Amino acid sequence: MGDIRRRGAVALGVTALVAPLTLALTAAPAQAASCTAKAGPYQKKVEKFLGRKADGKQSTADCKAIRAFQTKHGIQPNAGYAGPVTWGVMDLMTKQKAVGKNPNKAGKCPTNKGRIACVNLSLQLSWIQDGKKLVYGPVPVRTGRNGYETRTGLKKVYWRNIDHVSTIYHVPMPYSQFFDGGQAFHSVGVSMWNPPGSHGCVNMTRTAAKKYWSLLKKGDDVYVYGRKPGT
Repeated sequence: MGDIRRRGAVALGVTALVAPLTLALTAAPAQAASCTAKAGPYQKKVEKFLGRKADGKQSTADCKAIRAFQTKHGIQPNAGYAGPVTWGVMDLMTKQKAVGKNPNKAGKCPTNKGRIACVNLSLQLSWIQDGKKLVYGPVPVRTGRNGYETRTGLKKVYWRNIDHVSTIYHVPMPYSQFFDGGQAFHSVGVSMWNPPGSHGCVNMTRTAAKKYWSLLKKGDDVYVYGRKPGT
């Protein structure tokens, strides 16, 4: 994330500027690992998720399917091994899908604030609601990794920059909407399930970030709650 330029008489005083993983956007792709013949500890679960025969035995076809999933979502090493990171992503996807169109079923995001952007760190989902009415979402998001957690609590959008570029990491942050120090909603060009996560921002697809840009304005509330798996 970059330095936030002064707007108005008071400096914004950002103390912890954060950004999406630089390596995910700028570094050369990692060397592809060889496809493994070894079954992983989550073999049956991974096979079932991928719609394959869940026999717990690694086949060449199993490995290729697992490897394709890993490559798509930036999971390294992408050797086709059914390990905890790969299963963790699949398990999260399953839980996200189960939410359907009722992301605030538990009532944890305030319904007395009018329009508000909600972020559920535990499920890595975000949505916009107005009172009890769902306005947009839920959509999968990519929040802060261990050591760079997206901070919880009630916030407000305080600055927006559609073409923001990090002056620290030198990466684009389109449709940035800052709500807590250097933490912001913005789009990235990686999978929303790309581990280990951002440096604190709430990463979104371009489609979702554009929609948030059109629906939110300066002063709108943001509520972040829960805890991201692995942090």
